[in-house]
Amino acid sequence: MKKNSGPLAGIRIVDMSSVLMGPYATQILADYGADVIKIEDANGDLLRLAGAMRSPKMGSVFLHCNRNKRSVVIDAKSEAGHAALMKLCKDADIFVSNVRPAALKRLKMGYQDLKAHNPDIIYVSLVGYGQRGPYKDRPAFDDLMQGISGIPALASRANGGKPQYAPINLADKVAGISAVHAILAALVHKVRTGRGQSVEVPMFEVLTQFVLSDHMGGYSFEPALGPIGYNRLLSPDRRPYETKDGFLSILVYTDGHWKRFFQLLGRSKEFERTPMFHDHATRTRSYDEVYRFLAAEIRKKTSAEWMEGLQASDIPYAPMHSAEELINDPHIKAVDLIQTIDHPTEGKMRMFAPPIIFSETPSSIRRHPPRLGEHTREVFEEFGIPTEPAAAKK
Repeated sequence: MKKNSGPLAGIRIVDMSSVLMGPYATQILADYGADVIKIEDANGDLLRLAGAMRSPKMGSVFLHCNRNKRSVVIDAKSEAGHAALMKLCKDADIFVSNVRPAALKRLKMGYQDLKAHNPDIIYVSLVGYGQRGPYKDRPAFDDLMQGISGIPALASRANGGKPQYAPINLADKVAGISAVHAILAALVHKVRTGRGQSVEVPMFEVLTQFVLSDHMGGYSFEPALGPIGYNRLLSPDRRPYETKDGFLSILVYTDGHWKRFFQLLGRSKEFERTPMFHDHATRTRSYDEVYRFLAAEIRKKTSAEWMEGLQASDIPYAPMHSAEELINDPHIKAVDLIQTIDHPTEGKMRMFAPPIIFSETPSSIRRHPPRLGEHTREVFEEFGIPTEPAAAKK
């Protein structure tokens, strides 16, 4: 194990979260140096079954959300298991869970229960819906959160009427990142005042703000000044542009970009006499026409021809990578983002290095993604907890 030098070194987190939102958040905190003790039952986190796997319960999606953690198996419903959890939480800075609040209260692990053992604990509840609203007891999964927050409906407006989810776990990860900054804010408060607190991170509300901050449009005002939606993002031709031999991502955005683009086309006079192109305010009202024009022009040359011209004209562009191409991107290789590690059961595997760079407290891959219960004995001995009675039974 590498020496822990991250900015959160010395911070201990008891992580009772599973699947993606919580584990994604606690992995970031673990990358920053926190000692994250991942609590699992005998069956393990359901995410252990997701994606390609070499060994049982070591699925690829799990592997990429649980590095730098210690896995401890506990039967939280047993008397010994509950006592073990309480002992862990007594010495923890932060408790994180996505177990429904009502279920945690039944387990005597609500905020007041833990606060009685550790008055300064930061108690983080990851929920689907804010507990003050009528949806508070509804289940929450990424697809459901994307749907209810309007993402598929917005996609249907942009692609001709076919709703679809973003092909990544967008809701879980956006909410997970929001949980990270909420936890760090609570830590700052604790450092300043010595007091912990309860923190609720509701996925629906987080996603609603995330989506509508782009698309409130005329509904930003009372009464509304126009329809909801940002027309640039909803234009059907706002997509990677097809070239003669592939696709490119191109953003001709500012007045300067458009002037140089028309110079690249050899049509500078047309630019000067067409307000739709040389005036930003006019372009914002005409994005469908603007992007339709771009799409038609980009088809006339190869990707290499366009990249050479766009680079020389200082117009933003990027290749449209496949996932395989992204892994082999020269920049990604140069910054050593994807590293090869030796896992004790999974052999050689690709693992992401923490992408955030700290000059004084560098992050690193200190621990491989843990096998189920790999650190139960280690952690129990560290805390003086009897092993057998507390460990979960299959």
